[in-house]
Amino acid sequence: MSRGLFITLEGGDGSGKSTQAELLGHWLAAEGREIVRTREPGGTPFGNEVREIVLHSRGDISPRAEALLYAADRAHHIATKVRPALARGEIVIQDRYLDSSVAYQGAGRVLDATEIRELSLWAAEGLLPDVTILLDLDEDVARERLDSANKKFDRLEAEKSEFHARVRHAFLALAAAEPERFLVLDASLPIAELAESIRARIAPLL
Repeated sequence: MSRGLFITLEGGDGSGKSTQAELLGHWLAAEGREIVRTREPGGTPFGNEVREIVLHSRGDISPRAEALLYAADRAHHIATKVRPALARGEIVIQDRYLDSSVAYQGAGRVLDATEIRELSLWAAEGLLPDVTILLDLDEDVARERLDSANKKFDRLEAEKSEFHARVRHAFLALAAAEPERFLVLDASLPIAELAESIRARIAPLL
């Protein structure tokens, strides 16, 4: 493999991205593939510091400042972790990427989605995923999942239902605009069924 494969998982909080990323990683490793699992924000030491600011800091962060912080993390993460892995021929499985910025900072924070996408692409030097798995879930069902986990909500998880509804609709609009890149799955389906659908989409690319 001269160039690796870049796979991202997107969706609202509570949609099961981490679970499916883990299952996909196990399957690919069993197939003998070298994989890198990562996330945004937080895929590097610098990214962990950004993650602490944008998700766990007290007080308000202005929407534009939040968008710029995510872009700063993205620029560093792609340059230092993702592109080197792809150059080595490895498969990168990433929890969230630029589509999350368009959905959360664009639609959620009511910023200009085109500007957010352009900022993200500039930060990543134009890198787009080969495949994006969108785990779509009703925002009220997602909130029930998060509540049942008994975890402390971060700044985005704690937003109101209207915010998460805008985010969900934005994700679906992004998928409709790029059907060749996106695989949209109903995240309320059984975990094993979702994992099988993801494997079926990835297998021809290996």
